[in-house]
Amino acid sequence: MSAGPYFYDTRTGEVHDAEHRGPGKYLLGPYATREEAARAPELARARTEAEDRRDEEEDDW
Repeated sequence: MSAGPYFYDTRTGEVHDAEHRGPGKYLLGPYATREEAARAPELARARTEAEDRRDEEEDDW
């Protein structure tokens, strides 16, 4: 069993370790754990939404 890091493949929705990952343009990561990598789309969405809110707040000054 691999010890990580782990990557989420946006094409397949699968989690891969560093040794078995695909092309970088399709990956989110690295993540420390397989579980965290499996949540990559959720984590990325939350970060994007937070940045969007921050941008909106900056535009309101």
